Amino acid sequence: MNEKKIQYFKKKLLEARNQIVNSGILNNLEDLKIRPDDIADEADMASSSINQQVSFSIREKEMNKLRRIDAALARIEEGNYGYCIESGEEIEEKRLETQPWAEFCIEVAEEHERDFNQRFHRRA
Repeated sequence: MNEKKIQYFKKKLLEARNQIVNSGILNNLEDLKIRPDDIADEADMASSSINQQVSFSIREKEMNKLRRIDAALARIEEGNYGYCIESGEEIEEKRLETQPWAEFCIEVAEEHERDFNQRFHRRA
């Protein structure tokens, strides 16, 4: 991948990072608090609990994405951005265009997903 493309993807990664950091989703803790009037009624408590779980899930997803973005930026600095961290194969630009923090080529990503699905189904 040429330097111009690397700088293009670096800009996309920094924009995605700034969007997460500046969105406030990681800093706004208001939706994690339980108000005293939510405790009085079981339905309100259940609803509050579900809302908290959704908020935790969203935060976890955004933190994971932020970690992957930071790792991709580190790979740019190390000079190995755009290559699968497992197979060493080049990641298609089309994939990087939609997911510039991608760490695996499509073949390895699909293999990981199959493994995950098999483990998930065994537990069920």
